Amino acid sequence: MSKGDGKKDGKKDRKKNYWTRLVSLLDEYTSVLVVAADNVGSNHMQQIRRAMRGKAVLLMGKNTMIRKAIRDHLEKTPELEGLLPHVRGNIGLVFTNGDLADVRTKLTELKVQASAKAGSISPLDVVVPAGNTNMEPTKTSFFQALSIPTKINRGTIEIINDIHLLTVGQKVSLSQAALLQMLGIKPFQYGLKVLTVYDNGAVYPAAVLDLTDDDILQKFFGGVNNVAAVSLQIGYPTVVSLPHSIMNGYKHILAISVATDYTFPGSEKIKQLLSDPAAFAAAQAAAAASAAPAASATPAAGAAPAKKKEEEEKKDEEVDEDMGGLFGDDGY
Repeated sequence: MSKGDGKKDGKKDRKKNYWTRLVSLLDEYTSVLVVAADNVGSNHMQQIRRAMRGKAVLLMGKNTMIRKAIRDHLEKTPELEGLLPHVRGNIGLVFTNGDLADVRTKLTELKVQASAKAGSISPLDVVVPAGNTNMEPTKTSFFQALSIPTKINRGTIEIINDIHLLTVGQKVSLSQAALLQMLGIKPFQYGLKVLTVYDNGAVYPAAVLDLTDDDILQKFFGGVNNVAAVSLQIGYPTVVSLPHSIMNGYKHILAISVATDYTFPGSEKIKQLLSDPAAFAAAQAAAAASAAPAASATPAAGAAPAKKKEEEEKKDEEVDEDMGGLFGDDGY
């Protein structure tokens, strides 16, 4: 066997072993995190693997081989097809059966400081602080080329003001990278970034993991409000619209009772008040008089509750006009 044949056989064995491992991971784990691995070195990758041992398995490899393995696995697990569009760029796969939020948090915590290399894109704003640089005056021209104001203080260069050197998304120039290196500043932090989540057949952005229980409840109730509003508008009863339909029906019956001689227990008190406006006005005046001393004693404290009560009464009147108004544009 020639030396070239031996290399080919070794390459085939590595591909076969990688394929077998990838397929076994797809069988063993129900969740996969697609992570971006830009600017992550081999030593850093080994640290991440050690830190995630027992919690998750990180697998890197060629995207073409990953996609082919997933396609061949679709007959057994067709839901994996949702992962295919996300296997692009410099990515890796993190397999886990644990809590996805905890695994994502652990992955993103494992970062290392890095220098700003020429040609790289700044992921954050970089500010060079004012102060002594401990550099010799011969380097003054270098600062002048970057329009950084300096002065000589006790034989060394001192930066007069804080300098906003880089902004997010800006390409690092050769001179900027050299300056940060001379000053011993490593402004960047690099690590794995979770892009997409595959969880038991569902594929969604990693941002979903940031949702709290309150966020989920808020979105759920927003959907309930929408369903109720549509149901009331088209006259189609549903579980969520039924309480409002009953309330609207009750208001209609109450209106009929007030306008006619028909009386039922719920309308008796209202009809009594309407039949004796003087007594009703006297009761209101007595209530206002009893509240006046307290309001005058603490005007600052009483102003806010009175205003709030007035707003609530106004809102109640609006609701009384049409229960469907609860689900207008301001309601959800």
